[in-house]
Parts: sequence; C-alpha cells; structure tokens
Amino acid sequence: MAGPVRIGSLLTVKQVAARLGVSAATVYGLCERRELHHVRVANAIRVSPDALEAFLRTMAAAPPKRPRR
Repeated sequence: MAGPVRIGSLLTVKQVAARLGVSAATVYGLCERRELHHVRVANAIRVSPDALEAFLRTMAAAPPKRPRR
C-alpha cells in the first residue's frame, strides 16, 4: 500500500485531461466507471500521480478494444 498522499501533489481533472490528451468529460467518465482511481475533496475530484501512472500501465497492457458501432 502506498504512503499518504500530500494534497499539493493531487492532480485536478483538468490537469489529468491535459496529460492524457482528452477532455475533462472523458476523465469524469473514467472516474465514474471506476477505471481511474480518484478521491473527492469536498465536491472536487482529485487524482494522485500514482493512480494516473497505474491507469496508464493498465491501458498499455490491455488489448485494444473494438470500435463501437
């Protein structure tokens, strides 16, 4: 288990979206589907750098999905 995360090191949805090259809505969707581990601080979603890295490793290891029709 990872150690405590300092609040200053948590990323906003906008920062995560910029790093992934997607929209904020996509990041909210990932959080809603529990594909991206996050915490809520008051009413704001925050993502630790470790959680983002774990998500990227998971996506890199997963086989590509077939496009939706």
